[in-house]
Amino acid sequence: MSDPVIQVVHLKKYYSVHEKEPGLAGSIKSLFSRKYHDVKAVDDISFEIGEGELVGFIGPNGAGKTTTLKCLSGLLYPTDGKVEVLGFAPWDRKPEFQKQFALVMGQKNQLWWDLPPMETFILNKEIYEVPEKQYKETLDKLVKLLDVKDILKIQVRKLSLGQRMKCELIAALLHNPKVLFLDEPTIGLDVVMQKVMRDFIKQYNRQFKSTIMLTSHYMGDVKELCRRVIIIDKGEILFDGKLQDVIDRFARNKILTIVFSKDIDQRKLAELGEVRHYQFPEARMTVRRDQAAEKAAELLEKFPVADLVIEEPPIDAIIREVFTGKMKKKTKE
Repeated sequence: MSDPVIQVVHLKKYYSVHEKEPGLAGSIKSLFSRKYHDVKAVDDISFEIGEGELVGFIGPNGAGKTTTLKCLSGLLYPTDGKVEVLGFAPWDRKPEFQKQFALVMGQKNQLWWDLPPMETFILNKEIYEVPEKQYKETLDKLVKLLDVKDILKIQVRKLSLGQRMKCELIAALLHNPKVLFLDEPTIGLDVVMQKVMRDFIKQYNRQFKSTIMLTSHYMGDVKELCRRVIIIDKGEILFDGKLQDVIDRFARNKILTIVFSKDIDQRKLAELGEVRHYQFPEARMTVRRDQAAEKAAELLEKFPVADLVIEEPPIDAIIREVFTGKMKKKTKE
């Protein structure tokens, strides 16, 4: 990998939190004597991301994902450690840096609620000092990619959530940022709109060669977009490497879906693996990963099989295994 675009070395972000005893007595006591404890939002993490990479940054609620992105974008000052994005220390907030990155948070709005999206686009053009020609070319590309030409002059408050999220992306990308932080960009969207957003992110990454960090609770986002994932929990990195390696390590079973041409004895089927579902003509069962081919051959030999499919388990189930304590140490490719 060439010089990293994003470099994080032993990043820590701790918060001092006040502990208050309940009731009026506790409130009075806290006026004279306060107890505090440290919350380790991010606890000594390190990683590097190269130019053009699209990396999934995943973990449960409270894992430290958003805190990390806020440190990378300069919104938070770290307790300790070194962070560089495009060669800048983000919290210096130099204009040269701010013109080269964007942070999109699915639960936060930057569009003016009572004005059409175009008004926000024009404002951002001036804030980022985007030349007129570049502004028009970029806006045309983004409007075409996201298919929002007909809604640009409608008040934001009258748009659907999906339409607003499309316009939020345009507002964030008008200055052609080299680095893009996406924090839950598909949150609250229906499955159709989620796919639209994924397709756009993939296409934008390919077309503009931007470096993207993506957090999401929807494993479909991660599976479709990211070859590499960084898994974080309780402020610590559990894994940094290829998504496929997580699947290979934790997907100990494979799923066999079988369609039978004749009804069969379910008890005999259970001799080959764990039957999760059977209702003629379809059965679904799990078998050990290393035995999948062998069991499939036995099924074809011993049963009247019309069709058989071997599949990986859902990525959601695999990631859940990571967070149940089965992965104790960080691994890196």
